[in-house]
Amino acid sequence: MGLPLGIIAGGGPLPGQVADAARAAGRPVFITALEGFADPHVVAPFAHQFFRLGAIGAIRQALKERGCVDLVMIGPVKRPSMLALRPDTEGLKLIGKIGKAAFAGDDGLLAAIIRVLSEDGFRVLGAHDILSDVLGPAGLLAATAPDATAMADVQRGIEVLKIIGAADIGQACVVQQGIVLAVETVEGTDAMLSRIPAVVRPGPGGVLVKLAKPGQERRVDLPTIGPTTIAHASRAGLRGIAFEAGSTILSDREAMIEAADAAGLFLTGIEI
Repeated sequence: MGLPLGIIAGGGPLPGQVADAARAAGRPVFITALEGFADPHVVAPFAHQFFRLGAIGAIRQALKERGCVDLVMIGPVKRPSMLALRPDTEGLKLIGKIGKAAFAGDDGLLAAIIRVLSEDGFRVLGAHDILSDVLGPAGLLAATAPDATAMADVQRGIEVLKIIGAADIGQACVVQQGIVLAVETVEGTDAMLSRIPAVVRPGPGGVLVKLAKPGQERRVDLPTIGPTTIAHASRAGLRGIAFEAGSTILSDREAMIEAADAAGLFLTGIEI
């Protein structure tokens, strides 16, 4: 039996998928589920305990008591204000160690958290270290293929994301007929897509492009798309989705492909 795997779980199904894969490989699993983010139904089949986000000391102690050295941080968590975080004593110490990165962009903060956890004896892994096939491959996955207009919009999206990614703003944008309809900020991809019907133009629909930020910390916060993304893209009237191959997590790939085919959307991995 392998060493226990600790999972710090945010929202969505991926914490459960990582736990399933680890358990199938013979590793015990312990999930520290973040209140208000982790889905109780996802973590229920595994040893778990719920913690508020600011209870850093309690989370650290629980992981150490269960012998967890390897950690996976997975699932979306909306970044709270310091007032809402209410850090405990250990949390205040952690913020002190992180320094100004605690108030900077997501990339700097996550890199600092990983550094501090490593200094504390933990080893932070990426979800793709446990789920070998979770990263999306290059090429077309759905039955519908993008035409020349759609691919021109994809290229425009790549150019835009290189700029906003370098500024640590977001990982996704929507482009229609060369016009940038929306870029992702702190609200996330699904919320961004909900804004599209109000700004969509007549004619061929737009495309969603999702890329890792330049210099992205690959162990946490890689771009993620799943069946819900397909549903939102379809409701927004988009023609398809292009994601960065090898750097995008596909949550429930088969369900995604089935949903894309049912909606007539293309789904393609692009190499940057």
